[in-house]
This record gives sequence, C-alpha cells and structure tokens, in this order.
Amino acid sequence: MLKILVVDDHALVREGLRQVLKGLAEEVEVIEAADSVQAFENAALHPDLDLVLLDYHLPGMNGLEALALFGRNHPELPIVMISGSIDARVVRHVMAQGAVGFIAKASLSSELLTILGQVLAGEVCLPANMLAAGDLTDGSMPGTEPLLTSRQHEVLTLLLDGRSNREISDQLQLSDETVKNHVSAVLRAFGVQTRVQAVLAATQQGYVKSSRTA
Repeated sequence: MLKILVVDDHALVREGLRQVLKGLAEEVEVIEAADSVQAFENAALHPDLDLVLLDYHLPGMNGLEALALFGRNHPELPIVMISGSIDARVVRHVMAQGAVGFIAKASLSSELLTILGQVLAGEVCLPANMLAAGDLTDGSMPGTEPLLTSRQHEVLTLLLDGRSNREISDQLQLSDETVKNHVSAVLRAFGVQTRVQAVLAATQQGYVKSSRTA
C-alpha cells in the first residue's frame, strides 16, 4: 500500500488530490494536513510514509521552510512541491532545498500521476515546459549537471569512492532496496547504464571522491 501525505491549506485541493492519487496504485492511503504543524505531526505518526505533496504557499511556515525541516527530520522521505504558479527562481530554490519534484496545480491528472510514478521510482522530476525552455539554467544550477537529491549526492560520492551497495547501505544506514533505488536514480540522472559509466560521467562533470578513507 502506498501512503501519501498531502499538505495544503485548501480542503478542496486536498480532496481533489485524494481522488487523483487513487490512480497511482490499487491501494493508496492519503493522509491530509492543512498546515506545516499538522504535517510534521502526521509524519511523526506515520514513519512508513512513501511520499509527501507539499504546498508552496502555506499559512505560518511556508512550504520552503517546511521542506527544509522535513529534510532534517525525514531525510529519506521524498517531497514533491506543488504550487499554483511556476517561477524558475522558486523552482531552483525548492530543488536546491532537496525536493524531488515540482508540480503546478494546473497540471493534468495524467501528468501528475506520471511525475509521481517517476518520483516513487527514485527519479527527480520537474515541469517539462521548464526543462524544455531551459528556465532552470543559471550559475547555481548548470543545465549540464544532473538533478540529484541530497541523498543521491551522498550515494554518488560513495560510488566515486568505489563502495559497493552493501557498504553504502551500512554507511548511510539504508536498506539494500533503498540503496538500489538511489543508485538506479543516479544512473538515470547521468543517462548511463552502469556504475562505472556513472563514475566516469560524474568525474567529467567535476564530482570528486570524498575525503574519507575509512
């Protein structure tokens, strides 16, 4: 069963998302929160959450601040930001803060389900029109650099160190399956098929090994 937390201060939006999310799997449990306080409470009560849909414009603590707190307290939990409008600067900030996706509320249901399916498979997803227009390219996020979550960056660094999946699992305290998903996401991000190709591609783009020798 998929368990998804929807955080939005509008009840109609939450209800609409609840209906759409049923299309992700045969069994989907949707947990609702109207603000960040309820969101954090629900995340603590449901440690088996698979995904969070987080509204960018929340009362009190805004979505970007909530995203940062989620990242500190639940680093394994994929967060997809949703917003009534898409602005390249906002998307850059959201992705830099660790979100794995950004979706406009005006998106079609089919597009939403496709993006969330990719996110659940370990990918990082952005609005197609922004990628096509190159709106995310600036000095802080080069267009040639693959989009990786903070955890995927950690996995990539350990791949550069020559660590096996089991060693990565032990060091990051992740399950073997989670490590496999992150490694697969890294390969997809670089457009390669093997770990060796990923290491070569990352090295060519300036990624370096960690300073740890243990």
